[in-house]
Amino acid sequence: MFHSKSLPRPKDTSVVVVVLETTEVYIVISLSTRRDTQVVYVDPTTGALRYLGKHGEDVFDSEAAALNHITNGSRVLSKSTTYAKAVLGYAVLGSHALLLVATQLSASVPNLPGGGCIYTLAESQWIKIQLQNPQPQGTGEQKNIRELANLDIDGKFFFCETRDVTRPFPSPITLREPDEEFVWNEWLSKPFKDIGLPGHCVILLQGFAECRNFGGAGQQGGLVALIARRSRLHPGTRYLARGLNACSGTGNEVECEQLVWVPRKGGQRIPFSSYIWRRGTIPIWWGAEIKNAVSVEAEIYVANDPYNGSLQYYQRLGKRYGNKSSEANVSRQKSSGRVPIICVNLLRYGEGKTESVLVDHFKESIRYMNSTGKLGSTWIQLINYDWHATVKLKGQQQTVEGLWRHLKPPTMVIGFSEGNYYDARQQLNECKGSVICNDDVNGGFCMESIQNGVIRFNCADSLDRTNAASYFGALQVFVEQCSRLSISLDIDAMFGLSSRYSEYDGRNTRSLPPGWEERFDSVTGKSFYIDHNTRTTTWEHPCQEAPQKPWKRFDMTFDQFKGSTMLAPVNQLAELFLLAGDIHATLYTGSKAMHSDILNIFKEETGKFSKFSAVENVKITVLRRYQNFMNDSSRQKQLEMFLGLRLYRHLPSIPMFPLKVLSRPSGCMLKPVPSIIPMADGGSSLLSFKRKDLIWVCQQGADYVELFIYLGEPCHVCQLLLTVSHGAEDSSYPATVDVRVGSSIDSLKLVVEGACIPQCSNGTNLLIPVTGRTDPEDLAVTGKSARPNVQESSYLPLLYDFEELEGELNFLNRVVALSFHPSAVSRTPITLGEIEVLGVSLPWADMLTNSERAPEFMEFINKKSSSAHCNLGSKSFGNSSMPGNDSHGIDESYTKSSSLVQPCGSENLLDFLTGDFDMSESHITQNTFGAGEQTNFLDDGFDVNPFAPALEVPVPVAKVNKEVEECGSTQLYIKFFESLSGYNKGKGLDFEQTMKLEIKRLRLGLSAAERDQALLSIGVIPATLDPNRLIDYSYLLKLSSLADNLALLGHTVLEDRANASIGLEKGSEHAIDFWNISENDEFCYGGACEVRALSSLQALASRENQSVFMECFQCEKTVCKACCAGKGAFLLLNTYRELKIYGGSQSGGYSALTDSFVCKSCCSEIIKRALYVDYVRVLHSLRRKDRSEKAALSAVNQVCQLEYKKASDLSQSIQFGQRQLKQILDGEESLAEFPYANFLQMVETANDSEPLLSLLAPFGTGEYTSYWKAPQGITSVEFSIVLGGLSDIAGVSIIVSSCGYSASDCPIVEIWASNKIHREDRTFIGKWDVQDIISSSPQLRGPEKSSRLSEEPRHIKFHFPNPIRCRIISIKMTLSHRGSHSTKFSEEFDLLSLNDSSSYESKPTNLHNSFIHAKRIVVFGSLLRKEMEPDTSGGIMRMKSYLDRSPALGRFRIPVEAERLRDNDLVLEQYLLANSPGIAGFRLDSFSVIRPRVTHSPSSSELDMREFSLTRMEDRFINPAILYIQVTVVKESGKLVVEEYRLPEVKANTPLYFDFPDLQQDARCVIFRLLGDVTAFVDDISELENLNLRNLPLASGLSLSNKIKLYYYADTYEMGKIGSLSAV
Repeated sequence: MFHSKSLPRPKDTSVVVVVLETTEVYIVISLSTRRDTQVVYVDPTTGALRYLGKHGEDVFDSEAAALNHITNGSRVLSKSTTYAKAVLGYAVLGSHALLLVATQLSASVPNLPGGGCIYTLAESQWIKIQLQNPQPQGTGEQKNIRELANLDIDGKFFFCETRDVTRPFPSPITLREPDEEFVWNEWLSKPFKDIGLPGHCVILLQGFAECRNFGGAGQQGGLVALIARRSRLHPGTRYLARGLNACSGTGNEVECEQLVWVPRKGGQRIPFSSYIWRRGTIPIWWGAEIKNAVSVEAEIYVANDPYNGSLQYYQRLGKRYGNKSSEANVSRQKSSGRVPIICVNLLRYGEGKTESVLVDHFKESIRYMNSTGKLGSTWIQLINYDWHATVKLKGQQQTVEGLWRHLKPPTMVIGFSEGNYYDARQQLNECKGSVICNDDVNGGFCMESIQNGVIRFNCADSLDRTNAASYFGALQVFVEQCSRLSISLDIDAMFGLSSRYSEYDGRNTRSLPPGWEERFDSVTGKSFYIDHNTRTTTWEHPCQEAPQKPWKRFDMTFDQFKGSTMLAPVNQLAELFLLAGDIHATLYTGSKAMHSDILNIFKEETGKFSKFSAVENVKITVLRRYQNFMNDSSRQKQLEMFLGLRLYRHLPSIPMFPLKVLSRPSGCMLKPVPSIIPMADGGSSLLSFKRKDLIWVCQQGADYVELFIYLGEPCHVCQLLLTVSHGAEDSSYPATVDVRVGSSIDSLKLVVEGACIPQCSNGTNLLIPVTGRTDPEDLAVTGKSARPNVQESSYLPLLYDFEELEGELNFLNRVVALSFHPSAVSRTPITLGEIEVLGVSLPWADMLTNSERAPEFMEFINKKSSSAHCNLGSKSFGNSSMPGNDSHGIDESYTKSSSLVQPCGSENLLDFLTGDFDMSESHITQNTFGAGEQTNFLDDGFDVNPFAPALEVPVPVAKVNKEVEECGSTQLYIKFFESLSGYNKGKGLDFEQTMKLEIKRLRLGLSAAERDQALLSIGVIPATLDPNRLIDYSYLLKLSSLADNLALLGHTVLEDRANASIGLEKGSEHAIDFWNISENDEFCYGGACEVRALSSLQALASRENQSVFMECFQCEKTVCKACCAGKGAFLLLNTYRELKIYGGSQSGGYSALTDSFVCKSCCSEIIKRALYVDYVRVLHSLRRKDRSEKAALSAVNQVCQLEYKKASDLSQSIQFGQRQLKQILDGEESLAEFPYANFLQMVETANDSEPLLSLLAPFGTGEYTSYWKAPQGITSVEFSIVLGGLSDIAGVSIIVSSCGYSASDCPIVEIWASNKIHREDRTFIGKWDVQDIISSSPQLRGPEKSSRLSEEPRHIKFHFPNPIRCRIISIKMTLSHRGSHSTKFSEEFDLLSLNDSSSYESKPTNLHNSFIHAKRIVVFGSLLRKEMEPDTSGGIMRMKSYLDRSPALGRFRIPVEAERLRDNDLVLEQYLLANSPGIAGFRLDSFSVIRPRVTHSPSSSELDMREFSLTRMEDRFINPAILYIQVTVVKESGKLVVEEYRLPEVKANTPLYFDFPDLQQDARCVIFRLLGDVTAFVDDISELENLNLRNLPLASGLSLSNKIKLYYYADTYEMGKIGSLSAV
């Protein structure tokens, strides 16, 4: 973690990126704020960052020690080394990862008041890391990744390592909580936050920061810094980011700060002042479009609803710049309690000017904003000042004078902030004013005044005119700032000095008059002066000037200002503005600023600048227009990707959370892998990435090879990644693999059977998706196991998977067993390469050992666990898997039907979808809506989440729960089906009814298999209710396309809403959600509703005052909630192409923030159905997420119970537990602590016991008095523990249970050590009788008298005479009534001489009330940081020698007479010539398709990009898409031979070879059919246009055209050179 209070290092932050010869990447970071060095490992397969925080493993005392550990002391092992100054960001992008580092920095503001340096990024480097992940990626995604890495950021970004610079100086908030509006690398820094190193990636701001030293009229000088922070709420280029956007941000928006201070020596106060202003484009919805690169003028357009979002923009300003401290307002500022926002508009507004339309709208928008009454204390004023017209008419000097006249009143009212910094906080006690302190600063700030309000400048682009005007406005403030800091910029010849000692001008001791002395007061930190002539003291310098009139230069003419002011500081300030103007112009337009000559107006050679500037302006204008027309869209995409925006469009297949490789060390092989040459490592090198080129040759003639892999952490296994390794003949690699997984070796379950491994080139990575175990009955009832025959037409579930299978989810899987079977044609021993197991693990370390984060997880887990008490019979209730649950416990009588997924707690992350209940009159009486009032969409609070639950009617909880308990979910589903069928009078259900039925199924928590079983029980064929089959094909394509588009629109809106909420108060949710779907009958509310799209009940019509009404955007009629379509309908109806998200070129656009609605009468049927489809897709996704959350909760409960009354209790318990463990270890390490250690086999556990894994849980977790115990009657148990790594074990400690020991339950303890699972290979260590031990330690007897956490727990230690090096330790406990049986070790004790026979054969007794029990098992010793692998290079070389000979046979293509494609190119028929050779197999070139991450609109859980979740498990890993290729060989005789092959995931266009089990002779035709989840894949984004998610009906990349070639084997020598031309 980042420690801001750590003693500073003597050197700056250092970053070293080391790439080893194995291509592994390490990031070595030594922060200036820490004394140690951290090493972050980049997983070479998935790109996930790994950091455990263990000293000696990834924490070191110095950078040199860390580098020595990584390279084993030899830099020869290092392939490349990059030295950098800071880490700026990191992102995993499929098969590549990008690490952004700063290689050169410029200390642009070296020493802020109170410490801290602002660095400008001088040079940066994108380090591209190639990953082993074979996830298919399209060329479009790869192109976008390259564009991201080409983004030019040098000189345009800055940061401060130790201070928050995202807020005006001085910030009251620490560095850890920056203002998100100005953080540009929030997405890129997230991977470091996720591993607990938030401070190791700096907070990056875009803009400008520099300072200058300047002198005053005397010898007192100062420093001025110009800091310009660019807002990220509307990022983009000139013609794509103007005006407001959906985030209520304006294009080219910059917050500028002018900081002036007087540097002092240590111990003295530092006076400073700060002035803030804003610049940006006009805050209304507008844009400009250039038709071509040579257009003279751009066409300006204004949206139909131009002021939508303006309110939120001004509210954000008012909240940021309102003076919140009454103590800091001094007499210089007149505080009226209002926050003035003064908009200075510099646009042309003369007749015929193109910009005049913007000026008119700007005026109207200000009038409208002030009239709403929703700005609170914020007050807006508009000043129009046509800059160009005034310069042309009056010249530059008079233009500046006119600007000053306009700016004088608001500048004097708004003022600026003043204060002093004290390095000792004790000095702050006597300060008058507001005190600002935070943990980043040693001392504190005493604020004498705080700026209240802000002046905002704008022109069309917020560039040239804006920069000039803001400079002249800031110049007046600068002079006043200097005056208040006693830095005089006056020229003495004009004003003179009023002091009686004016001839001794100056402010140092050498210029004091005779007889005067200056001394320093240590209490106040101020200087005072002694007049020895009169024996008096004073705080004022004897040469102090007479008080001057504040802001006096506002009343001067230009010549007076120039003649009375020192021009050197003025020109230094102008230099800063010139540099800043160029930066802002380059970022926005790609060129430098124009019309900048006016900033040199105070220089003598002004005329020269003007002549040169005219030519330069023409040149820049041409360059800008060309850059904008040609490159804006590309630069826009780069910025969006840099910010992590629109990734679902730019990088659609990239998962947000990469998987972990859990099989690498400390994972290990539990059983030696057989090899043709005996190998000392037993096969462990197969799990090491360092040996990725390994070819492991198994024993000759083996029918199969079985591997048992112990994972480094428990996880849910998602994927198996195989690296194909073979010699010259590729058939030596296995043909199929079976996968079994389990939490222990005796609980393995088959999850993949006979997965095909095609033959392919050496080094190919094959990814085999792994699902949890699926019930065979589910397979049978859903028909997933059945395949269509050749003649059946294709069935495409384009809407959603109606028959989705649900595999078991288990986050405690620890053992993976792989069974490899050889190819039928293989003539050599089986060869293996690197094997990796990928999965999702829970954040065990944070939950169990992190005292800061564990309380968050405890609260989340308790909330989730309590939801298990609620059921779902209607929309609001059910098991926790479904949306619609938000009751606050069973005992409550009412809940809201709007709440979703988790029934207990309105803040659950999965609460969001909504719908209606049966609207009886009794329900309506509970309605709380206002009397006949229409909804106001511009409330003070901002509606962040359009996907949140709608406000609904409360309904009784007990009634619904009772119905579910009495009938059961299945019966309720059947009843609902029968009620729908009854309406149709025997006819089948229509489309909407089947969708409602599916919604009901999901709400009741039924799987697809359970639904099918229920329907079959009443004689209904499930397929007849499949919506994919109920509509014709062309309509299906249109509906699917609309639903796909809605998914993208939904994510766009959610992303914009999330960003728009920055800096605003969150408001209440609206009555209409994104879908507004009802699962039951809908009735119009009647009354004021003018649409009446639905039938109305009299009871409802009479309750007009309790209904919700709004206005339809299309027909402008008043519509009730029931007759209104969801927000998604508005998006689809207005084709979001015209909704300006981040700018655009279409006129008449609408904001994504627009709370506009359309009635159902104005919606076409297909749009309403698209809402249904999207809604069901979301419910499916929620069910998957909830299943994973339930599995995670189950896993946590099998380790310990995190149930504490308050969070502080858990935090304290963990801290005390760690101290207790330290006492017991006495300097040794704990080697058997969960999650790094685990039990190899299950042990029978009593029902009322703590779970078995609690024995290995970290100290401080679980209830203090709880413990594990075996069932009564079990007199012997054995714990086989796999340690966290190869270790030297010094002994074992048993933590005594709270019940203590008695004479009847003292066990005999026996211990063995081993490295593999074979019992015959283990070594016996010794035997102890606890009876003997407690006889000399009576405190171990009976219940524990004290439960104080601060005390050392009762424990028994079994010390080994010598350390034992092993990986597995077995501890056997046996109850016996015999006497002592402890093994006494002699001095000549030899461990190797002992075996199982040396243990005493005890005779257990049947004691009625005795049982085996323990609180914890602690294995102590030392972990080998780097496991000493035996040298296997010689054996590997000898194994390869078996594979050196060239293959005798080669593959040659069989000519095809004709081909025919059908069924959307998923079926390929190949007709063979007569007398064709026998078919040995076929070659398939892998498909160039991707699986998009976004398939439906978001849930509310996706609103927060930093979503708090136990699993962060994406849908693609819960329900992976798997493809099969079915091959049917039609013989001359008419006989059919059918084979089916499961396809692994590989990189696009990889050739895969599939051998048939038998040679296929006399084949006439071969039919290939692509089966499986074909609708889950889409084409590469480069082949898609506009908003389309896919090419319908299927991805063109799945076409079998030119993908398949038949082949036969023949001798390559005999075929000769001509024959080799037909090789495949």
